[in-house]
Amino acid sequence: MTPRCLTPIVSTCDTGSVVAGYGAQPQALLQILRELQAQRGWLSPETLGGVAGALGLTLAQVQGVAGFYRFLHTQPVGAYRVLFSDNVSDRLLGSEALLADLCRRLGVTPGRLSGDGLVSVDRTSCTGLCDQGPALLINHHQVVTQLNAERVAQMAELMRARAPMPQWPPEWFEVQDNIRRAELLLREPGAPGAALAAALARGPQAMLAEMKRSNLRGRGGAGFATGLKWELCRQAAGAERVVVCNADEGEPGTFKDRVLLRRHAHDLFEGMSIAAFVLGARQGFAYLRGEYRFLLEHLQSVLQQRRDAGLLGQTILGRAGFDFDIAIHVGAGAYVCGEESALIESLEGKRGTPRIRPPFPVEHGYLGHPTVVNNVETFCAAIHIALHGGEWWAAIGTPQSTGTKIHSVSGDCARPGVYEYPFGTRIAHMLDDCGARHTQAVQVGGPSGMCLSPYEFGRRIAFEDVPTAGAFMVFDRSRDMFEVARGFSHFFAHESCGFCTPCRVGTALVAKRMDKLASGQGSRYDIDVLFELDKLMHTTTHCGLGASACNVLRDTILKFRPAYEQRLQSLYFEPGFDLDAELSMARLMTGRDDAAAHLENWT
Repeated sequence: MTPRCLTPIVSTCDTGSVVAGYGAQPQALLQILRELQAQRGWLSPETLGGVAGALGLTLAQVQGVAGFYRFLHTQPVGAYRVLFSDNVSDRLLGSEALLADLCRRLGVTPGRLSGDGLVSVDRTSCTGLCDQGPALLINHHQVVTQLNAERVAQMAELMRARAPMPQWPPEWFEVQDNIRRAELLLREPGAPGAALAAALARGPQAMLAEMKRSNLRGRGGAGFATGLKWELCRQAAGAERVVVCNADEGEPGTFKDRVLLRRHAHDLFEGMSIAAFVLGARQGFAYLRGEYRFLLEHLQSVLQQRRDAGLLGQTILGRAGFDFDIAIHVGAGAYVCGEESALIESLEGKRGTPRIRPPFPVEHGYLGHPTVVNNVETFCAAIHIALHGGEWWAAIGTPQSTGTKIHSVSGDCARPGVYEYPFGTRIAHMLDDCGARHTQAVQVGGPSGMCLSPYEFGRRIAFEDVPTAGAFMVFDRSRDMFEVARGFSHFFAHESCGFCTPCRVGTALVAKRMDKLASGQGSRYDIDVLFELDKLMHTTTHCGLGASACNVLRDTILKFRPAYEQRLQSLYFEPGFDLDAELSMARLMTGRDDAAAHLENWT
């Protein structure tokens, strides 16, 4: 029983037919707009008006959604819509020079449509290809990796000749998995259905007990206990329950889910099916980030294989009453949709604005139904617990952080790629394995995570020490950590959903203040203002984006202070500077005495 709202029946340029193909359901609005744009190039006022009328929505509602997602265009764009990945790792590999070269060859300004309507070139946030950058997207679905000057020159010629992309060199589109270390989840997948059969043999209550016994914590960053989340959803009032996979891997520097989706899609969908069995859910969604649109056909093929094998659909594995199917919902470029309530809003065809909680999704989620949202890695882990039991899983890692964790390693190292380790592994061990040399800093968990300096490389990856959603970005001594922090500040300013004033205005002010320092016009006062903005956003923003937007700023000021001081007009301390107050601030913001001691060494 394929969920009808996300699987179009027809493909046509007629708006009414496209809308009818999705059952004329308002929650399919984003998918309808994506399909119409793919056919027409952009979303004209007439198109938006037609969609509004066909769905029974106001024009303002449809325009609000179309204007929210950066991969939807309400103004004409080029026949070739080129988006360079703007993550710091791509910049370190020379993406800015390559972008400028392509624009020069095509006679186009970044962010503007060429005069002949042929091409538009711009930047976008991390595309999840940090291990093989610089990278770019063309028309939001075709990736080009391993960019260099030769490829850019040839690309410009192909565009000028209006060559169809199937005629472009196929090696440009190759995406490598780059699995460097496999522990459990990254090994060769087992037979589809084996874990699901083991779960059915246990029964839903016993399977839930194994999940709780495993102490598996969510791999998306927050680390909430998976078994408890499933139990709360199971106990919530309501006749229907929904299982959602968060495959919106938007944290810059993270690409592990891309590899799992390519190589272990059966594991993902099997883990979702186990959750559905425990919960009694009939409907599931995989929310695929827009940057991973190139994986859509592969994932749909795996879903059909599972339906053909009796692993999805009606009476799964012959179990009467176990009816469950999964639809894929493709996002359209919005980092904030990685937050589970914003993701649900997007699934419902709305702007991806995080909800006020409570109620939590396990009580009131998709269309008001109790909903479990877990990420790709978490669902893949569930199948191993079904096969081997909760005690087996809990014996791996640490008592508070059980099992293994997959890391996306990129930056200044000889062997970028994905690495799987048991929780409790030291940072230094990972640096040795990936071939990092002369390392100045490691950004763990993406821009919203922690920036570690060499005196912290003895710390361990674990929820109780260094938590992470999976990004592991390496910077050697040649890198300017101020510029790293400045790049991340622009990322957060760009990705703020704009719902709350502290985040919308605060992230923009931080980016402007960092630009002022970069221009050499800053002073000690600007650093103080940055600290105040951090405190303001940390305590007043609507969701975690604003609260974590200054994490890397705070860490780099405390641990790499000279990178900031060399940009100040008034170096070191101005009259009236209170060192004791500064040290207290360091302790307060980090909760670690050694961070304050480190700051004292700088001063």
